Amino acid sequence: MNAFHTTARATAWALLTTLGAGAALADQRLLPAQSEISFVSKQMGVPVEGSFKKFDAQIAFDPAKPQTGKIAFTIDIASITLGSPEPDAELPKAPWFNTAKFPQATFQSNSIKGLGGGKFEVLGKLTIKGNTQDAAIPVTLVQTGANTTASGVLTIKRLAFKIGENEWADTSMVADDVQVKFKLALSGVSKF
Repeated sequence: MNAFHTTARATAWALLTTLGAGAALADQRLLPAQSEISFVSKQMGVPVEGSFKKFDAQIAFDPAKPQTGKIAFTIDIASITLGSPEPDAELPKAPWFNTAKFPQATFQSNSIKGLGGGKFEVLGKLTIKGNTQDAAIPVTLVQTGANTTASGVLTIKRLAFKIGENEWADTSMVADDVQVKFKLALSGVSKF
């Protein structure tokens, strides 16, 4: 076998390996029925809990090479609930989330850093109500069988996203800090 054939075979093997890895990453998906996104804010010092019922993600992530990963996340803001009809009717309105104009919140990763022990930091852009802010999201991965759970807590400043405008901008009524908690079940993430 000459050098050309050896090089051609090596190139073909590298291409097939890369395509195989790409196909494996393409099989990664969010399992919405096993996932949850919730939040806690404080109204007059009292914790108020809520959640989002509809969200989706596009994931291409290899825990062994986190720097090559990409994550895009979308939340259907109209799916927000505090579990009570009155506030649930107010949240879609313009002073809060204005879901008629801004139906989705999005997150797009810029980089992912491995921190060891199944912990990662995902840096990217978070957009809510048309306002985009940098976000550093701590993520812990736990694998059980074929599935992986990604969980973490991100604290955002609601006023930076214009959530709660006009009289609701008063932080003595509703605190500026909101803790967003997530537990996302994923399939297709390689073992680490």
